[in-house]
Amino acid sequence: MAHGLVRRESVETEMHTPEDQSKTFVYTKKRGYDVTRNPHLNKGMAFSLEERLQLGIHGLLPPCFISQDVQLLRVLKNYEMKKDDLDRYVFLMGLQDRNEKLFYRVLTSDTERFMPIVYTPTVGLACQQYGLTFRRPRGLFLTIHDRGHVSTLLQSWPEKDIRAVCVTDGERILGLGDLGCYGMGIPVGKLALYTACGGMPPQQCLPVMLDVGTDNEGLLKDPLYIGLRHKRVRGQAYDDLLDEFMKAVTDRYGMDCLIQFEDFANVNAFRLLTKYRNKYCTFNDDIQGTAAVAVAGLLASLRVTKSKMCDHTIVFQGAGEAAMGIAELIAMAMEKEGLSKEECLKKIWMVDSKGLIVKGRDHLTHEKERFAHEHPQMKKLEEVVQHLKPTAIIGVAAIAGAFTEQIIRDMASFNERPIIFALSNPTSKAECTAEQCYTITEGRGIFASGSPFDPVTLPDGKKLYPGQGNNAYVFPGVGLGVTACALRHVSDEIFLTTAEAIADMVTEEDLAEGRLYPPLNSIRDVSFKLAVKIMEYAYEHKMATLHPEPADKEALVRSLIYSTDYDDFSVDSYRWPESTMAIQSCKL
Repeated sequence: MAHGLVRRESVETEMHTPEDQSKTFVYTKKRGYDVTRNPHLNKGMAFSLEERLQLGIHGLLPPCFISQDVQLLRVLKNYEMKKDDLDRYVFLMGLQDRNEKLFYRVLTSDTERFMPIVYTPTVGLACQQYGLTFRRPRGLFLTIHDRGHVSTLLQSWPEKDIRAVCVTDGERILGLGDLGCYGMGIPVGKLALYTACGGMPPQQCLPVMLDVGTDNEGLLKDPLYIGLRHKRVRGQAYDDLLDEFMKAVTDRYGMDCLIQFEDFANVNAFRLLTKYRNKYCTFNDDIQGTAAVAVAGLLASLRVTKSKMCDHTIVFQGAGEAAMGIAELIAMAMEKEGLSKEECLKKIWMVDSKGLIVKGRDHLTHEKERFAHEHPQMKKLEEVVQHLKPTAIIGVAAIAGAFTEQIIRDMASFNERPIIFALSNPTSKAECTAEQCYTITEGRGIFASGSPFDPVTLPDGKKLYPGQGNNAYVFPGVGLGVTACALRHVSDEIFLTTAEAIADMVTEEDLAEGRLYPPLNSIRDVSFKLAVKIMEYAYEHKMATLHPEPADKEALVRSLIYSTDYDDFSVDSYRWPESTMAIQSCKL
């Protein structure tokens, strides 16, 4: 069921373009309050008088006609009055519930300003407070007790043309652990960025929570908790639910519907990716998305250090989903430079909660064994750094302050330009701050973080802008590109291509200012170029299923991108010749 080139219509509306192509009108059967209270249709006071009369909403709105620009101004003034980031998050989510087009106009007006509110780091706090701030449900909630009926529940979702699904079971939300059903804030936030950063229409995106319970005792005792109040169900019942869910989604929306796994615990993330990656169009953002954005930062760093990837020795603080994903993609990049797979793996070291991962250590998972090397056991990261003298350290274990002053000093003593990536989210879990890195290394450190940090001014007056290795550089563009050409499987090569493309977009001016990624306010353009790159790769390697191959891939991608401009709901009004409209009469 490959998606074609036509613009898809929502359940709420139909598109009508007259023969003369003068204007496109949107037709809806809804009238009155059903229009003004529907976020997909509502334009507030931007409805014209003609629209108000035809839709039966004249009198339901103040007698004033304003543009979207004035509405944006009102939103920004209200936004500035909020006292903290959580209030700002609730305010923006309320706007999304009332007026979808205006919500995305706000986000795209200043992406760098609003992304930290609708996504990391604020979304982490919002998930922790989800029961308190809950207003109205967004997305689809499926539970372990719905086994055997998942396809029926999918029928409840009104939209029939879903291109991207983001699903979580809430067990490992950012660096915050098991938040159960409160984790729904993550798929909702991710898919908001699919639209704001990638341009995918919001009606084509579906956030899903798989509620199998929670092991968080605090939540089980919380009177405001919105999920199942029992311990997590594991084992065969859990696997059966996942199998049924994957089949139900693809039966309803097609084999080319993208399913993004988000914030699953390590124990499930790797095996589910391995299980489904060659059967469905799916990826795990914590493993593969994080890998692409981290490797993009490393590739950009190579232009500063004037070196190749295979010249580097890399130590990870953490050996979970993110670390494994990044390490595998680094190995792929080194292999592409000519190193053997075995030599690549030897340049990558990992430190977990028990110390350095070495051969012969007990209870190593299959994933960790790949990066276990012959070496004496070491417990502390400081000791590992002093002994191995890495050129790059990457933190992905959500241990705040793990990169101590001593570690950063040591890195600066071994390397002219030490690479220090503190990628853990949210900001409170970062291994070190940008200021610590730049100050201790005297501005020589090449820094990237998972959550945003303010610019740092050095004693000599030079201002450095920390690179934010935000997955939002990756998944919106990947989602747009994968769905545009109807890919059936998302390979690791797609993510290496993505990393290379992002690194290529970083200018010399960006690097001179400390940036390892393009400016966040250009992220829509980044996503567009990524989508085109992925399409080109997919057709070159015969992976795309949309045929015939589009001659102009840029034009195709551009035609799919969501516009925040309001639709025109006026009907296609016209008259017949007067003679044909004469009323016939007769004498009785």
